[in-house]
This record gives sequence, structure tokens and C-alpha cells, in this order.
Amino acid sequence: MNKLLYLFIPFLFCAAIANAAKIKGHVYDKKSGEALVGATVVLEKTGKATSTGLDGSFEIKDVEAGPATLRISYITYQTVVQQIVVSKDMDHVKIYMESASKDLGEVVVRATTGGSNDRDARRIEQNATQVMNIVSGRAIEISPDLTVANVIQRVSGISVERNSNGDGQYAILRGMDKRYNYTLVNGVKIPSPDNKYRYVPLDLFPADLLDRLEVYKTLTPNLEGDAIGGSVNMVMKNAPDHFQVNANIATGYSQLFFDRDFTSFDASGINRKSPYELHGRTYTATQADFTKGTLDYTSKKPAPNVIGSLSLGQRFFDSKLGVIIAGSYQNTYRGSNSTFYNSAVNGTDAYAVITSKSYRQYSEQQTRLGLHGKVDYAFDKNNKLSLYNVFVDLKNQQLRDAVSTSYNGVYDPTAGNAELTYDTRSRLTEQKIYNSTLHGDHKLFGDRFKIQWSAVYSTAQNEVPDNTTISLNGLRQGFVEKRTSLVNTSPVNRRWERNTDEDKAGYLDLTYTAPIGGVKVDFTVGGLYRDKQRSSFFNNYTLAPTAANAGLQYGVDFNNYTDLSLVVSNPTGAVSNPLTYDASEKTSAGYGMFKFTTNNLDVIGGARVEHTDQGYNLLFPAGESKPKGSQVYTDVLPSLTLKYHLTDKSQLHASYYKALNRPGFYEIVPSKVVNEEYQERGNPNLKRALADNFDLRYELFPGASEILLVGAFYKNIKDPIEYTFQADAVRGQDIYYSPGNFGTAKNYGAEVDYIKFFNKIGVKANYTYTHSRITTPKTSRRINATTGDIEPFLVDQSRPLYGQSEHIANMSLLYKDTKKGWDIQVAGAYTGPRINTVSQFLNNDLWQQGVIQMDASAEKRFKSGISIFVKAGNLLNTPTKLFIKGTNPENDKLMENIVSNGRTIIRSDYYGQTYLLGLRYKFN
Repeated sequence: MNKLLYLFIPFLFCAAIANAAKIKGHVYDKKSGEALVGATVVLEKTGKATSTGLDGSFEIKDVEAGPATLRISYITYQTVVQQIVVSKDMDHVKIYMESASKDLGEVVVRATTGGSNDRDARRIEQNATQVMNIVSGRAIEISPDLTVANVIQRVSGISVERNSNGDGQYAILRGMDKRYNYTLVNGVKIPSPDNKYRYVPLDLFPADLLDRLEVYKTLTPNLEGDAIGGSVNMVMKNAPDHFQVNANIATGYSQLFFDRDFTSFDASGINRKSPYELHGRTYTATQADFTKGTLDYTSKKPAPNVIGSLSLGQRFFDSKLGVIIAGSYQNTYRGSNSTFYNSAVNGTDAYAVITSKSYRQYSEQQTRLGLHGKVDYAFDKNNKLSLYNVFVDLKNQQLRDAVSTSYNGVYDPTAGNAELTYDTRSRLTEQKIYNSTLHGDHKLFGDRFKIQWSAVYSTAQNEVPDNTTISLNGLRQGFVEKRTSLVNTSPVNRRWERNTDEDKAGYLDLTYTAPIGGVKVDFTVGGLYRDKQRSSFFNNYTLAPTAANAGLQYGVDFNNYTDLSLVVSNPTGAVSNPLTYDASEKTSAGYGMFKFTTNNLDVIGGARVEHTDQGYNLLFPAGESKPKGSQVYTDVLPSLTLKYHLTDKSQLHASYYKALNRPGFYEIVPSKVVNEEYQERGNPNLKRALADNFDLRYELFPGASEILLVGAFYKNIKDPIEYTFQADAVRGQDIYYSPGNFGTAKNYGAEVDYIKFFNKIGVKANYTYTHSRITTPKTSRRINATTGDIEPFLVDQSRPLYGQSEHIANMSLLYKDTKKGWDIQVAGAYTGPRINTVSQFLNNDLWQQGVIQMDASAEKRFKSGISIFVKAGNLLNTPTKLFIKGTNPENDKLMENIVSNGRTIIRSDYYGQTYLLGLRYKFN
């Protein structure tokens, strides 16, 4: 009997398996039809449960045949209970959920609707009037990126210009340099603390303050018109429907400082003001007026990086009052190892010859603080007020230690002999932005008449106090290097710089809806007025040893730079400098816009008029021909946007708009200042640039968080502004770097943006092709047939726009297991070759080599609301390399590995990998 039972057990097991079935299905949003990611699906009375994948799909295995009940729940949606009959051949189950919250409408500038998750972000993109891309707050949270500048590089058509430690700093949109874009916070333009440009360094902003990041690639009349490339809108965190806490803390390290020490200086005693400011213009400064901390250097391993953020939010009084406060703090140690080759074009040579090499080590401590607070109150359904404030502060304490090798007669690489120069620069830079905006939304006569207004106050500050540089001679003999004595002229330089922008602005938008011919038409009029005031200050002192101490030897007469006895060569300071000035810009704008929908077509059109009154006043002119200057002009900027809805999920989006680009204050002030290896000058005759912009994009939104965007763009730019090296009109041997207008430029290209999910696996990919052309004069040289002398002559050369890469691509692979709480991402970004510096000489532009940067992140969530995350950046240790497209045979004699494949390497910067391990807590 037992033997018979043993024989039947396998058959009974097989029969049970045969009767078992599985339930497969998808969960969708009932209104939009999009799949919902992370919805919980429970098979009642069985203990079986799962969650939907990235494509909204779910599967429950080993289910007995017969009647069953599914319970589906998802945050912000009404719970669904659905009866089904389980069988082996049952149909695919489709479940539709209704939102428990307000529907997402089209995005309106200065509005605060959704977008913190990928699903809402895709809906905003679909409903938006502008051609735009969005990175959701959740995508930012699980990405490898810590600052907005690094987040934005993931968006199609965008590359970033990096700072000296390898982090992103400025965005280049569709091949248009940073100058052609502007930055918004909650739809309001903010000033820039940058001492040169009016556009904001995006590395100031910690990424975890954002609800989402929006990139507008086209403009409508209600948007400010100075964005030929586009605009960036940082939408800050908004008050949630219920009490929420979101906190994280992390620590990490840079691979660079596993391999070498971090060099720093004592910044605690830095004087924020120069001796001139402290004691008056006639004061005679001595060495005692300068602190020794900026010459007091230490080298050691840095402390670990520390990153943290906290946000608290809730709504009160039946959701009428919303309050949120958020803060972020980042203290990081970064740097780079850089090799830079100085070059010059000699005689009639076609390409530059290398004259010296500089090996530089950068050590930077960055302290980044961000604070955001918002209060909003809904008096009733027709009247709402909000007040938000944001403050960001970035301190960068940088030390650059450089040793330069001169390729002169002493240079003998085989014997290990050379003349050296040691340069050390200690610099503290602090940049701040503060913005406060009071905003109102009102409706009258139902929804027929709407009023939106904003009162805005903003400031931006940039301060570089006591920027100190010291230079020593040195020798390499038999491969042994040593410092010798201070350089002969001005070995020590102490420099103070700062600038402050203060903006006061008012916005007003009035919308009236009227039925015309059976079609509702929105008529909107509005405008703004902004008063911008800038103050800029520059002062520097040079110090040198006395004649008796001129030959002091390092290591013999002094061992530390703080021991030096120096005198001030210019004791009253060089305050009579064109970089000390006041400037103002008053912008007034008005616009008219209409919008209507007929059949499947949305039409949005109108025009904007902007009047600009920009001027400057040099406080201490030094013989400039234009100590005061102004530019006054008015521009009419029409635009038209068409959206044709092919289906509920696909549409064609076409746009035309006219835009401008104003010169910055620094660019029109007739300044003359030495920065790094060259002299810079302003150009008071610089004109604004104007551009006609065309866009066409096919947009498909097939499901939750999924998109396919295929588009093309064309820009025709009149009087584009480019920086070029130019020869002085009187002293042709003096070369300076200056902005100018250069005819007409064209910029066009195509974009593809694709996001697709397969249950737990996701792919985000985009590619942009950009082609631009601008013609500028270049210098070439020839021998005069009559005199036999070398003479320069100008040649027009066509090239791409500065900063434009022909190919830009991004790809991210994602893994998401909502049931087990895993989010994993590997991201790669490719930026093709682009011009980094425009040379004075024909065919000698400096190009940046194409780069691939790889980053990764992972997060594991637990049911308690706690999660652990890791972030790793620059996994391939990708360097930034600059090169000239050509070679000079003289460079082969240097025995340096700088010539290959017809190129001459001019600069190589290595940054190292970065690692971060953190803990996150969420209470919802």
C-alpha cells in the first residue's frame, strides 16, 4: 500500500501543478491610459502580493483556479477591488485606477503643479505649450548627481562646461553657449553672481532642493525673450498634501586624494576688504596690512566628504495653508591634476610651437549651502497667495600649485636639466543668490478672467578677497628639482574682486476667455519691469623684496613663504581700474498672446516687446575713451506654436519664436585685466544678438514614464557674440581676448529622446546632432616679396560656434524592483569634440576632445522608510583634453608625448573618481 502511495504522489503533485494558474496583468491610469509604476497588487485571502514594474505589469504565480479578489492600491489613487476568475487560459487582466488628487494641467510659468515623479513629469511634457524636457525630483534623487549642473547633462541636446574639479558648471543648450540661456527659479528669472556673464552657474544649486528640473527649448510670448538657446527652470519643492519628512546624510571620498595629498591654506584670517577700502584711497599699505594665511600652505589627506539635506512639509486648515522648508549642505574635497602646454605661432608657421609646460595640482574645498522655504494659502478656489524664498551659497577654497618648465637653451631632457618657475595661487571664492517672490493667482467671473502677479526681489554676489599668487624661480639639475629665489618682478600679487547684482521686478499676466465661433479663445496680456543694479570692485597690490633681499634663496635664507620680508610696489593699490564700476539695466516688456483649440489642433501665438536701457559708469577711469556708456534698444519678438494631436498619446509640436541675447555688463565695460595666460578687454561697441528659431518635434507618450521624441531645430543668428583673440590696433604685438559680433551664424540639428521600460528594466537614451557655422577673421602670416619681412594678414574662416559639439548622447540603464525596494542606475554621457578657445591664428583653435563620462548609483529601501544609497562619479576617470588640429615639427624635439594622429595636445586634466555612501529617511 505504501509503495502504491509513493507511486501516486508524483502524479498528485503534477495534477496540482496542472490545476495551478498565474495571474498576469497591467495597471493603468483611467484618464490618461498610462501604466502605473509601483502599484501594490494583493490577492486577498492568500497572502500573495506583488507590485507593478516599470511598464505597469504584474504577475502572481501558483494561484488556484476559481473565483478570486484583487486589491490594488497606489499613493494618490483610489483603491480598486476587482473580482476575477482564475484559470489556465484566463485573459490578461487590465485594471484602471482613478486619481484621488487634482489632474495635471498644462504647465504654466510660475505654477506649482506636480512633476516630482516620472509619471507626472511626462504628463507635463505632453501638455506643455513649449517644447520642453523635464527631469523629475525622483529621477534626480536616485541619480548619481549632487548638483543641478550635473543633473542637466542627462537632458537631450545639453552638454555642460566643467569647472576646474570636473563638475558641471554651465549648460550649453543645443550647441548654444551659456550666454544664450537664462535660469529661472519657480518661473522667475534670477540674477547671476558670475563676474563676467549674466547667466547662472548651475553648480550653486544642490539637486535635492528640486521638485523637478524643466528645460524650455522654445519660447512663448509670456516668457522673457533673451533665450536663443533655451531656458532652465528649477521648480523647488512644494508643500505636500500630508505631513512629510525627507532627510539624508552621506559621506564619501575622491579617488584623487587616495593617490596624493590635499594642499590648502589658512583662510580664517582673510580680510574681506582691501587696505584701500579699510583706510581710504590715500593710505600707504605695507606688508603688515596683508595676512599671512594665504601664504601658509599645508598638505595632508582631506577629511571625508559630508552631504546632507532635510525637508519638512505639510498642509493645514483643510489643505488651505501649505508650508515647506528644505535645506541642503555639502562639504566636499575635489581637485584635478593638469598638464598645460603654452604655445606660440612663430614666423610663417602654420601651427603653434610649444614654448613651456606647466604641471598643476588643484585642491578645492567646496562648501555648498541651499535653503528653500515656501508658504501658500488658498483663501478660496479663486484666490491664492504664495511666498517663497531661496538662498544658495557656494564657498570654494582653491589652491593651485604649479611648476612650469621652460623649453629654452637650458632645457635638456636627456640630462634632466631645465629652468623652472613655481607658482602657487590661493583663492577663496564665495557666490550667493537670494530670491524672494510674492505671487498671487486670482479668478473672476468663474474661470473667464484670471490674474497672475509676482513681486520679486533678488540679489547675487560674487566675492574673491585676497586672491594671492607667489612665484619663485627654480632649477632641474640631473632630474633633481629645487626652488631658488623669488622671480625678479612682482613675485607676489594680492587681489580683491567682487560684484553684486540687485534685481527688483514685477510681473503681471491677465487672461480672458471668450467664445468665438463656438471655440474658447484665451486672450492674455501682460508684462514685466525689472530694475537691475550692479556694482563691481577690483583692486590689486604687488609685493617684492627689497633690493638688499632680492637674492634670498629658498631653503637657505627662508623656508616658508610667511618668512619673507617684502615691500608693496604700489602702496595705494591699483584701484584706478576699469573693473571698478557701477552699472544698471532697466528692462520693461509687454506681450499679447492668444490660445485656442479646434478639432485636434492647439494654436498659441502672439508677440512680445522688450525695451532695454543698459549702461555703465567707470568710477576711476584711467584714460578710457568711453568712461560712461549706454545702450538703449527695443525689440519685437513674435512667436507661434502649433500642436496637432494625432492620437491621445501622440502629437506634432511646431514652433517659431524670435529671441535676443544681450551683452553682459563685463563685456561692454572697457576693462583691461590679465586673467590666467592672457589679457581680457571689454568692448563698449558690442551689440545684442537676434535670432529666428524654428522647431518641429514628433511626441509619443505610450505609457507610464515612457516617451519617444523626435525633433529638429534651426536657428539663424544675427550678430552672434563670440570671444576671440585680437591684435591691438596700435601695438600689434599685444594680443587680447575680447567679445565681438560676427555677421550671421546658423545652427541646426536633430534630437531623439527615448524612454522605455520592460517590467523591472528601463532604458533612457537620447542623441542630438548639431551643426553650426560662423565666419570670423583669423590672422595668418607671409613674407613680403618686396621687403622680405614677415607681415600678418587677415583670412575669413568658417568654424562651429564656440562650445558646440556635433554629437551629444546619453544612455542610462535602470533596474527597479518596487517589491524589494531596489533602484539601480548606470549612466553614460558622451560629448563630442568642440572648440574650447578661439585662437587669433588661422587653424589654431583649441578643441576639447570628445569624452565619455560614466556614473552609477543604487538605492535599497526598507519598509521603515529608511533606505541606503551609493553614488559613484566619473568611473572611467575620463580626462578633459585640449588639442590643436595640426602639428609643428619643432614640437617633436621636446621628447613629450603630445603629438599623435595629426594633433598637438595642449592640456590634459584628470579628476579621479568620487564615491558616496548615504542613508535616507522618508516619512509620508
